[in-house]
Amino acid sequence: MVFSSLEFIFVFLPVFFIFYAMASKTWKNVIIVLGSFAFYTYGSWKTPEYIAFFVFSILLNYAVGRCLGKGKVRDGILMFLALLFNVGPLIWFKLNADAVILPVGISFFTFQNLSYVLDVKKRNIKREESLLNYATYICMFPQLIAGPIITYRQMKMQLQERCVSAGNIKDGISMFVLGLGAKVLIANRVGNLWIQIQGIGYDSISTPLAWMGIIAFSLQIYFDFYGYSLMAMGLGNMMGFRFPQNFAHPYRSVTMTEFYRKWHMTLGNWFRDYIYIPLGGNRKGKIRTIIHLFLVWLLTGLWHGINWNFVVWGLGICILIILEKFVYKKFLEKHRLLGHLYVICIIPMMWLVFAVTKWEDFVIYLQRLFPVNENINGVFEGDYIKYFSLYGIFIIMGLLLCTEMPGKIWRRCKDSFWGKIILLIIFGASVYCMYMGLNDPFLYFRF
Repeated sequence: MVFSSLEFIFVFLPVFFIFYAMASKTWKNVIIVLGSFAFYTYGSWKTPEYIAFFVFSILLNYAVGRCLGKGKVRDGILMFLALLFNVGPLIWFKLNADAVILPVGISFFTFQNLSYVLDVKKRNIKREESLLNYATYICMFPQLIAGPIITYRQMKMQLQERCVSAGNIKDGISMFVLGLGAKVLIANRVGNLWIQIQGIGYDSISTPLAWMGIIAFSLQIYFDFYGYSLMAMGLGNMMGFRFPQNFAHPYRSVTMTEFYRKWHMTLGNWFRDYIYIPLGGNRKGKIRTIIHLFLVWLLTGLWHGINWNFVVWGLGICILIILEKFVYKKFLEKHRLLGHLYVICIIPMMWLVFAVTKWEDFVIYLQRLFPVNENINGVFEGDYIKYFSLYGIFIIMGLLLCTEMPGKIWRRCKDSFWGKIILLIIFGASVYCMYMGLNDPFLYFRF
């Protein structure tokens, strides 16, 4: 079950929120856990062993947290077991991703479990005494399968005390509808161009269409994941929770460093807090800083998948960030127009590495983007005109919505009559597209 589906919107959500609204404060977490397990079970019913694995991961990490702090040797053994259980299965599933179906949300709930036991070990937080509260934190359905990655420190007080108000519900509904529109009306539409290009074959497209395709994928992956995160935040608001922001207009950046501080922010913060800073960050000289950045970006690539393209993607970003840090970052920040052009040119290349999993296909696509021989056989001349007529409006809309302007306009009109009309139009158009079957799974579900 995905957020952008009719059964989720018109069956699961109404039933869940009816019970949630009727429940007293002491029973609301019970409703969240039951509803979340129903949500997870619906998506994993063909692999019941994954449901058992998910339940066991909650119980194990809760038990480890309860037992930490009772001796250095014992803590060391417990942390070894926690790392082995959490990281081991994640690595195994990533290595066998082509042969088996990944457990839903494994990359996300694994990192949340790890952040909890690591914080308890370092005494950044007190251990959670209530299994119900811990289960609520891990399996809360809005952020269970694709984030945002939330640490227990951010949720501890909200699990015990939170306010469900009319204002929260109204804001939550607005966020959910806007996120739904980003996913269904933008990501799915431009994503369909990328799907068609894959169907045509990279060796049969013209250079203009190749550029249109990689721009379309760049917009698809942004609005797909941003839309999911916005829907998750909206659902959290309706339940009385405040989830951290996951995107902050990354395509408006002037450096790659800035871009990845604004893209999937909760994942970046996780690697910063639990890998980069514990290793020493930038406090131990240039060489150690470079090594730390290398490890962080290698792990970031592997988190997405243990394929050559994800590793190259991570290391490519690492090289650019290191060069920026020690060579030309200040220049780009001073000359912002050049910085924007730099990011606009680099980001599609990085997404190409991310999107194309076969090396031979990657080489072919590069040859289409930068043709050495102008006479390319097997290409339909003028193909880009046909596809621009079909998808150009969605690409232009996506490019405009990447800027801060729509957000500023929305903040001014969201409480007005016209704001409500805009939400109704977005919701109605999204439901129509879902009803017509014009929908695709979220890209980040595969990670």
